[in-house]
Amino acid sequence: MDASGQRKENLNSGPPSLTAAQRSNFAPLTARTYTAWRRRSLGLLAGRPFSLAQETALFLGQCRPQPGEWWLDAGTSTGFYAGLLARAGCRVLAVDLSPAMLREAARQQPHDHIDWAVMNVESNDLPEGRFDGVTVGATLNETHDPARFLQGAARVLRPGGQLWMMYLLRTAGPVQSVLSVPTLGGLHFPDPAWVSADLPGCTLVHGLTLGAVRFERYLRPPVASL
Repeated sequence: MDASGQRKENLNSGPPSLTAAQRSNFAPLTARTYTAWRRRSLGLLAGRPFSLAQETALFLGQCRPQPGEWWLDAGTSTGFYAGLLARAGCRVLAVDLSPAMLREAARQQPHDHIDWAVMNVESNDLPEGRFDGVTVGATLNETHDPARFLQGAARVLRPGGQLWMMYLLRTAGPVQSVLSVPTLGGLHFPDPAWVSADLPGCTLVHGLTLGAVRFERYLRPPVASL
């Protein structure tokens, strides 16, 4: 059993269609080099010096994860957010499509508060309202159906829970146009207004844009007491 209360072998469901970017993540070389690429690319995409340490401070300062909370790290890649949450005392279900990414994540972020599982959040059977928080680090850009991914992430968030996202927003630049071609990446670069519209029942409480990088924090309102 894992942090979700389900057996890991039941977490493999998902639509057969994957983007070229998603398929590339199955390569062991991609997994081994992902953290270094993310560290270098963050400042370039932000258009200013911006380190993983600064992203850490932003996330912890805004979300303030508490010991004993249960979080889903959706599209964990090499486990950046999963590691931050576990060290804050949270229990984490860290999921990804790529077994190679999960192996590298477990190597980089060893912690007994993290359960690693193969899963496509676009099509998950996790219990509704199961988690106190959900983190999404750039996975929104790569997923086959971003709207379905957002709905899947929001569905498992409990009333009063929070959703944290980092993604690359639309800039209408030529590089994004190329990477959006299905055979060259199939990436999606959403507008913040579109993201908000596809998270019904969630309220945007924090948004920060740095160049092409967008950070957002949403809350799912608690159930009103009678």
